[in-house]
Amino acid sequence: MPPHFPSNPDHGPHVAGPFHRHKSIHRILGGGKAADVLLWKNRNVSAGVLAGATLTWFLLDVVEYNAVPLLCQIAIFAMLAIFIASNAAQLFDRAPPRIPQVVISEHAFREMALTIHHKLEYAASPLYDIACGKDLKKFLMVVGSLLLLSVIGGSCSFTSLLYLGFLCAHTLPVLYQHYETEVDHLFARGGQDIKKFYEKVYSNLLNKIPRGPVKTKFR
Repeated sequence: MPPHFPSNPDHGPHVAGPFHRHKSIHRILGGGKAADVLLWKNRNVSAGVLAGATLTWFLLDVVEYNAVPLLCQIAIFAMLAIFIASNAAQLFDRAPPRIPQVVISEHAFREMALTIHHKLEYAASPLYDIACGKDLKKFLMVVGSLLLLSVIGGSCSFTSLLYLGFLCAHTLPVLYQHYETEVDHLFARGGQDIKKFYEKVYSNLLNKIPRGPVKTKFR
């Protein structure tokens, strides 16, 4: 039996956006300061983050600095700056510079570990179901995405790949927020074309492939 596809969004009273989202972009991104940075609520902060990431990528990938020597040199520069400022303050009878104390509690580490564990467990179960072949469409999409990521990763360094991902995360949300209607329209038309193509492939090829029963996963 071929998979079920939703009806054409042009025929309904409401056209859903990509991925059928029902929340604002700000809430999808977490709704905190990180979302404000990604959506450029404060342009100076967002531009500073982008400039810092670009400088880091330039030093590690273009200039080919090693990460460990670079971090050590930054730490040495910071310690020298604090040392000079502290001693100069004593010579001129001024108060030494106050460095804000950073305290990371044990509770924060536990919350971070629990969050990572929850995210991994939440992602592992659907991936297992997809790998078992319960949804052939999602299986093909995941395999195609992994192949595409493999091709991109093979043509550039890991640092460039991380920087490319950062650029996408730092620019695509705000661009989508400004051009939401146009992007939704393109996604709706493209989605319908992909569904029609998949239905033809499924009926002519994939439906003829025999598949055994899927084993139940035990915990």
